[in-house]
Amino acid sequence: MNNVTQKRFTSFLLGSAAMICIGLPIQAHAQSSDEAVVVDPIMVDGEHAEETPTSPVQGYVAKKSATGSKTDTPIEEIPQSVSVIGREEMDDRGATKVDEALRYTAGVFSQPFGPDGDTNWMYIRGFDATQTGVYMDGLQNYGFGFGAYYVDSFNLERIEVLRGASSVLYGGANPGGMVNYISKRPTGDRLRYLETSITDTGELSTGIDISDTLSDKAAYRLSGLISGGDGASDHEDGFRGTVSPSFTWTPNADTDLTILSNYTFIDKTHNGGAFLPYEGTVVNAGFGKIDPDANFTEPDLDKYLRRQYSVGYELSHDIDTDLTFRQNFRVGHANVHEVSLYPYDNDPDDGLSRVNFEHRTRISTIGLDNQLEKKFNTGALDHTLLGGADYKFYYIDQVQLSGNSTSISATNPSYNPSGQGARAAYLDQEIAMHQVGFYAQDQIRFGDGWLTTLNGRYDYLSTDADGTTSYASTEGEWSGRAGLAYLFDNGVTPYVNASTSFNPVLDTTTSGQLMQPETGQQYEIGVKYTPTGFNAVFTAALFDLTRQNVVTGSGVNKSQLGEVTSQGIELEAKANLTENLKLTASFTALDMEVTDDADATIVGKEPYLIPNRQAALGLDYSFRQGMLEGITVGGGARYIGSSWADKANKFEVPSATVFDAKIGYEVDDIWGVDLNVTNLLDKQYVAGCQTVYSCGYAEGRTALLSLHVNW
Repeated sequence: MNNVTQKRFTSFLLGSAAMICIGLPIQAHAQSSDEAVVVDPIMVDGEHAEETPTSPVQGYVAKKSATGSKTDTPIEEIPQSVSVIGREEMDDRGATKVDEALRYTAGVFSQPFGPDGDTNWMYIRGFDATQTGVYMDGLQNYGFGFGAYYVDSFNLERIEVLRGASSVLYGGANPGGMVNYISKRPTGDRLRYLETSITDTGELSTGIDISDTLSDKAAYRLSGLISGGDGASDHEDGFRGTVSPSFTWTPNADTDLTILSNYTFIDKTHNGGAFLPYEGTVVNAGFGKIDPDANFTEPDLDKYLRRQYSVGYELSHDIDTDLTFRQNFRVGHANVHEVSLYPYDNDPDDGLSRVNFEHRTRISTIGLDNQLEKKFNTGALDHTLLGGADYKFYYIDQVQLSGNSTSISATNPSYNPSGQGARAAYLDQEIAMHQVGFYAQDQIRFGDGWLTTLNGRYDYLSTDADGTTSYASTEGEWSGRAGLAYLFDNGVTPYVNASTSFNPVLDTTTSGQLMQPETGQQYEIGVKYTPTGFNAVFTAALFDLTRQNVVTGSGVNKSQLGEVTSQGIELEAKANLTENLKLTASFTALDMEVTDDADATIVGKEPYLIPNRQAALGLDYSFRQGMLEGITVGGGARYIGSSWADKANKFEVPSATVFDAKIGYEVDDIWGVDLNVTNLLDKQYVAGCQTVYSCGYAEGRTALLSLHVNW
């Protein structure tokens, strides 16, 4: 073990030990107790477990979700389009990041700039959800600038996508939708799982997932992973470690407390393949195409160092048969230091100019959500009434620096660490944002199949900034949702909804004033089908979404005159067709248009980066008898439509179709081995461009060989 790896490993172990110690007092208490109370188990009924909104998904088909309602609700009864990717589907796809797991999901465009080891990039219905549309266990993981959390997918049980405006439940959020990560937590069952894997580039990973009861009142779970080695790009390497201890305590049949915690440590050198010019990636430059594996940073200067932790709890108490109180809380902190030289070129010759960049960012966050749920009847109406008050706090201390840098050859890069200039700060700022929200929801069932969902919410925002740009601002925002559905006995559920959203904007005007929050309005009509003959859910949705107060321009020319519309259709199917065969399929068609902008010449144009069409089909088949018993074969095809590289829609990024494959072998649920290959035919294409100066290659062919053991 070399000195660098040893330092990385030691730092991770120290942080991990601290997080594990959080649970020791609870463990000691549980072991000393003699009272008899059962930790909530997952009760098995035939082939399927009794599902809750946080439990493992059976196959590919989830039955329930709380993301679209904050209550335990069947997916077909949520009046918005919802997708759930469970642990089994993540593993079948060979996904080692959240944005990889979302590649087969309707309405979601993930990895728009290609692979990125420190960020999960995702757009929903055409709008960026990477920083303001990410939640974990129902509490927002807000991000601004470089101040955001990184969540490792190994510690997740589910990834849930709620498409469309959702501020009425969660406050400020991306208008296109949100992604809610559901953490692994104790199930009441004994679990012993060990996994080790290696990629085709030599990156090694080892993960462990252990769960058991501590007594008849308490249970624990510990999941974690360490990974290190070379990446696909030249000079790309790093170490990643994450550990998530969790504990559940059930003192009686009415009360349940779950503590969730995490520590994550990342130390790596950046990958290449991004921030590249249109000429040289999408089309030939004078020298041809840039090698997707080339890395144009300075390896001896490049740095990405992240330390983050979070700890919180979920409390549920049944006050009486029809009245429940819930409280969710989490506090978190992250410290990120990044140094990178990345290319920025407006000339198609062999030389790439570079940006010499550094930032030091610290964030602290608090999330608190109090809920009171009451079930009651008024005549022929059955109500599930939810009232709540939540609080969000986000603090960022950021310093961004830049310096002079040398150019570098696009075809034969030669590195020069001593030739780079000293970096000086151009931004030094602290921002504190407080958000308090009050909300109510009534799910009303009537008439042997009708369901209406009515929501209202008011948020109060207070934002203060000191430093390079100082300001103070307070705002109040209303949001709402109304949905109507009819549940036919054959499993067909048509629905309609109208909803609004808002999203705080921390950019400032040319006069130094904080910009107004973005707003959004959505109208959606759809149908969900849960057949009675087999285990599946089919969804079709038509939507019309408008995003207003969009920030346009850049630098000192920023303004807030923009408006963008997104209309489209989404189709999705998830099915456990038989005991052996599982399927996931999706289709998305978008019609996006800039309807207002400070630059009148781009009104009527499509926003750049976003593909107008996407489609995916994935299958997984397991042989359970005969000579091939234990073998699993699977694969998929993904189509990514064309997009634009510029606001004027003059430079097009072509469409691409890629194929994925899997083969595995498992023995009696004791041990197994899997080989996943992404982009099987090694299709070279550009994932997207955010201007003609910044294009990113999509992931080339990658292979992941993994071995797992249960005991």
